[in-house]
Amino acid sequence: MVIDDEEFDARVPELSPRDDPELDMPLESIEEFERRLAAEQTEAEPLEGQEAPLEIPALADGDPVEEIGDAPIRDAELAAPLPPLNAFELEDVEFTEPASDDDDATEIRYEVQLTGLDPADEQTPTNLRDLFSDLSALGLETDSAANMSQLRARLIDDSVLLQRILSSEGWYSATVRTEIEPASDDGDGRVTARITVVPGQRYTFAAINIQSGPVVPETLIRDSLALQAGEPIVATRVQGAEAQVAVALPQNGYPFAKVGQRDILLDEETGEGVYTLPVEPGPRSRFGGFRTEGNLAFDADHVELLARFERGELYDSREVDDLRQALVVTGLFTSVSVVPEQTGEDAGDGTEYTTIVVTQEAGPPRTIAASAGYGTGQGFRIEGSWTHRNLFPPEGALIASAVAGTEEQGVSVTFRRSNAGKRDLTFQVGAELLHADYDAYEAYTGRLAALISYDSTPIWQKPFTYAFGAQILATNEQVYDVARSQLDRRTFFIGGLTGQIGIDRSDDLLNPTKGFRLTALLEPEGSLQGGFSPYVRARLDGSAYFSPTNALVVAGRFRVGTIQGVERADIAPSRRFYAGGGGSVRGFGYQKLGPQALLANPRFDPTDPDNTASPFLTRPLGGRSLVESSLELRYRFGDFGVVGFADVGQVYGETVPDFSDLRIGIGLGGRYYTNFGPLRVDVAMPLDRRTGESSFAVYVGIGQAF
Repeated sequence: MVIDDEEFDARVPELSPRDDPELDMPLESIEEFERRLAAEQTEAEPLEGQEAPLEIPALADGDPVEEIGDAPIRDAELAAPLPPLNAFELEDVEFTEPASDDDDATEIRYEVQLTGLDPADEQTPTNLRDLFSDLSALGLETDSAANMSQLRARLIDDSVLLQRILSSEGWYSATVRTEIEPASDDGDGRVTARITVVPGQRYTFAAINIQSGPVVPETLIRDSLALQAGEPIVATRVQGAEAQVAVALPQNGYPFAKVGQRDILLDEETGEGVYTLPVEPGPRSRFGGFRTEGNLAFDADHVELLARFERGELYDSREVDDLRQALVVTGLFTSVSVVPEQTGEDAGDGTEYTTIVVTQEAGPPRTIAASAGYGTGQGFRIEGSWTHRNLFPPEGALIASAVAGTEEQGVSVTFRRSNAGKRDLTFQVGAELLHADYDAYEAYTGRLAALISYDSTPIWQKPFTYAFGAQILATNEQVYDVARSQLDRRTFFIGGLTGQIGIDRSDDLLNPTKGFRLTALLEPEGSLQGGFSPYVRARLDGSAYFSPTNALVVAGRFRVGTIQGVERADIAPSRRFYAGGGGSVRGFGYQKLGPQALLANPRFDPTDPDNTASPFLTRPLGGRSLVESSLELRYRFGDFGVVGFADVGQVYGETVPDFSDLRIGIGLGGRYYTNFGPLRVDVAMPLDRRTGESSFAVYVGIGQAF
C-alpha cells in the first residue's frame, strides 16, 4: 500500500530536544568513544557464572591502547643487528614453465608426452591412448599454441578428458598431473606438455541388485542385464546392459516397463561397487484391438491387415515396429505413430489386453514425376507420370504415364492395389500403347495385362517372391523375311500367362556382398490368329556374391533362356531374345548380339562423293535361345569404389544355345555409395571388335549391375 505525505506526517510523531535532551548534544570523537568503551568493559562486573576478564597488560612503552602493539620484549632476536647484504647467498629459482613478460603474446611450439596410461590400456579392449588422441585438445590441434595461456588451457582440458576416459573404464580414483617444461638449449625450441597418469585401482562390481516387481519368466530382467559381479565397472557396458533391459521387456509382454536410474555405491577401500537398478515392469500384456485417430488415410481394418500379429498374442514391440514400417512404406503419410494403450481388460493368465493406437496424418496423395536419360542404342528418353496413391482406398492407386524419346514413345494407365487382401501382396491391371523403333525391330503395340505379385521392397527384402498374371497383346511390327531378304509388316495377336518365382539369400537388395539369388520366369503364350498356336518362353537367372575381405566382393551371374514350340519367323520380333547393352553384355550396342541381317542403307547415295554413310546396315534378328554370364571384382574404399568386370554372351537362332561365337566385353566402373544404394558408372569395350561396333560404351545407373 502507498500512502501520501500528509498521512505519513500524521502517523509518525515529531521528535524535539524537549523529548530527549541528548538529541541536541554534539557527537563525541572516535578516539573518545574507544577510550570510553574500553573503560566500561574493564570496569564492568562479570555476570553470574562468568569469569572476570583478563587484564590487558601494558605494552613495552607502557601504553595499553595502541593501533599496533609493540613486539614482546622477551624476543631477543629482534634486538640483534641486521647482517650485511653481501652475507646473503642468492640462487636462481627453477621454473617448470618458461616465464616471460610477453608470455601471452608469443606463439608456443610444443610436443606432448603422455606417460602412465599403458598399465590401464593393457587391461581393456578399448585403446585408451587412441581414444584420448582422437579427442585431445592438444592432439587435435597442431603442434603450436597462440600463447602460453592457450597451452595451459589445453593441458587442463586434456587432464579432465583423461579423468573421464579412465572413469568410464572403471578407474574412479585415477590422478592426472600436468606440467609444462621449458625447451632445452640444444633442442628445436619446443616446450614439453607433460601428462602423467596414475590409474590407481580399477573398480569392479561386488554385487548386481535388481529392484523390480514380479515378471514372467522370473529371470527375464536378470538374464537381459549382461552385468556380472567381479567384472570391471565400464560405463558403456552398463549403459548397453540397461538398454537391453529396456528393449527386452517390451519384446516379452511388458510394453509399459520403465527402467529407473541406476545407483552404484563405491567402496574406496575394497575397490568394489554395489550396483542397483530399479525397474517398473508394468502389467504383462497381450495384443488387443486397433484404434486410429487423426487425419486418416485408411481405417483400422486395413491397419489390422498390415499387422503380422493376432489378438491374444503376447505383446512384442518388434511386431509393433514392423507395423510402423509397413505404414510408412505405403507413402500415404506425412507422419504416423503406433503406440500401445492400457485398457485394464483382463486377458487371462495374469495378463491384460493392450490397444494399438495408430495416429495418422495423411499426406498429399498425388505425385508428379519426371525423368530424362540417354542410353547407348536407346537414344534420349523423357518419361513423366501422374500418380494418385489412394484414389480407391485403401491403397488403390491410379498411375498415368507417358514416354517420349528418339527410340520409344507411348502412354499407359495402371490401377494398382498394394496390400491387396494380404500384407505385401500387390494386384495391378494396366493398359498401354507403345511405339518402339530400335535397331532390332520397329513396332506399334497395344497391351492389356493383369498381375498379382509378392515382391521385395526397399525396406523388406524377402527370401521368396512370386508373381503370376495374364496379358493380351496386339502388335504391328516390321519382320525380316529371310527368304526374300526384305522387311515386311505383320500384325500379331498374342495371349499368354506369366509365372515367376524367386529365391533371394543375398544380404542386400541394391548392394549385395554375400549370398545368392535365383529367379525362374515361365511365359506360356501363343498366337490368337487362325486358332491358338502355343509356345513357351522360359528364362533362368542366377547370381552369387562372395567377400574374401571387407573391402572386396567377387560377384558373378548367369542367364539362360529358351523359346520352345515355334519357329523364329512366327514369333513377333518384340517377343524374341536379344543380348547386348547395360544389364546384358556391356561394351556392345543395345540388342546388337546374335543373328543379324544385312540391309541396304537408305541413307547411302552412291552418286554423292561426300556421302560417308555405309552402304549396308545390320539388323539384329533376335533368337530362340540366350546365354549370358558376368564376373565382377568390386573394391570399396570409404564411400567410393572401383569395379573391374567382364561380360560374355550370345543369342542363337535355335532353341538351345550351342555356346559358339561367344562375345566378350570388358571394362572398369566407378561407384559412389549412398544411403539408398551405390551410384554406378561403367565404361566397357568389346574384345575382337567387328565392323560397325562401337569402340566403347558408357552406362549409368543406381545399384550394382546385378
